[in-house]
Amino acid sequence: MEEKPDPHREAIDIATDLSMLRLFETYLEGCPQLILQLYAFLERGQANLSQYAVILISCCAISWSTVDYQVALRKSLPDKNLLRGVCPKLTYLFYKLFTLLSWTLSIVLLLFVDVKVALFLLLFLWIIGFIWAFIKQTKFCNSLSMEFLYRAVVGVILVFTFFNIKGQDTKCPMSCYYTVRVLGTLGILTVFWAYPLSIFNSEYFIPISAIVILALLLGIVFLTVYYGVFHPNRNIEAQHDETDGKSVQRDCRMRYFLMD
Repeated sequence: MEEKPDPHREAIDIATDLSMLRLFETYLEGCPQLILQLYAFLERGQANLSQYAVILISCCAISWSTVDYQVALRKSLPDKNLLRGVCPKLTYLFYKLFTLLSWTLSIVLLLFVDVKVALFLLLFLWIIGFIWAFIKQTKFCNSLSMEFLYRAVVGVILVFTFFNIKGQDTKCPMSCYYTVRVLGTLGILTVFWAYPLSIFNSEYFIPISAIVILALLLGIVFLTVYYGVFHPNRNIEAQHDETDGKSVQRDCRMRYFLMD
C-alpha cells in the first residue's frame, strides 16, 4: 500500500523551510544594515539610548534567527535530538551574538581605515565561502541554478558566522574558521591602531577595541560551553552534527519558495 503523507510532518518541514528563508533574509539584509548602523554611530561620535537599543536589537535579531532555525531543523530530522531547554538556546544565542558583534565591529573599524580594503576583504571571504560550498558538493536544491544561488547565499553567511552545510563533523572546520576569525580580528585591530587617531573619535578608540576583543572571547567561551555541555549530540558517539543545509532524503521544497 502506498504510504500516506503525514500532515504533521509536512507542516514541520514547511516550517523549517520558512525558518531557513528567514535566516537567509536576516543575514542578507540585517548584517549590512548592522554594519551601516555601527559606522554611522561611530562616525558621529554621539548616540542616545534609542540608537544603542536599535543596534542591540539588530544583533539579537540576527543571532536569534540561527537559534530559531536550529530548533526548527532538529524537529524536521527524525534522527536528530531536539534542542531543548532554555540554557542550551541561550548559550547558542550568546555564542552567535558575541562573535557577530565582534566581527561586525572589526569590519567597521577597517572601513574607517580604508573602505576599499574592507570591501575587498568581504569579497575575498565570500569567495572562500562560495568555493567551500562547492568543495563540499552541497545538494540542497534539485535545480542547478538554484543550487548555485544557495551556495552563493551560504558564502555570504560564512562571512559573518560558521554554517554547517553538509551535516558532517564540524570540529576541524569550525576550529579553522574561528582561528582565522581570531587572526583576522587581531590583524584589523593592529592596522587600526597603527593609523593616526584623527580618523576616529578618540573617546571611542580604546573602548571599541576592548569591546571587540571581549566580545570575541565571550563568543568563543559560549561556543565551547555549548558544544561541550549543551549540544544535543554530545553523548552520542560517531554522530554527525546537524546540517544547516538539509540533506536530500526527501524532495527539496526550497526551490518552490525561491522560484515562485
